[in-house]
Amino acid sequence: MGKLREEELTERIIRCAIEVHRELGPGLLESVYEEALGLELANAGLACVSQVGVRVAYKGVSLSGSFRADLVVEGKVVIELKTVEAILPVHEAQLLSYMKLGGWRIGLLFNFKSALLRDGLRRFSL
Repeated sequence: MGKLREEELTERIIRCAIEVHRELGPGLLESVYEEALGLELANAGLACVSQVGVRVAYKGVSLSGSFRADLVVEGKVVIELKTVEAILPVHEAQLLSYMKLGGWRIGLLFNFKSALLRDGLRRFSL
């Protein structure tokens, strides 16, 4: 796929996530939404990688502890999926940390437990 502007790319990702939520509804496991969203993004022609390792370094030394971002789309947007009663500041901090550590400027946080996905959506940029 050609280069998409960041805003257009995030809009397409959000449309895909809404489609997954409409099809499956709330209340399933995060892993189910992750797999379904990966399929929906691929069907939309977007390159998507799941469970992307996020390296943690301290003063130039790689630490043994590491994290995994749920999805990275087009190498530009990191996505964190949740199925929780409400998005908390700790969830937002987690995504912002992934963004900083992984060098991604755009992050999307989706809470698939929300009755309407737009109410469980947060967009971040660095």
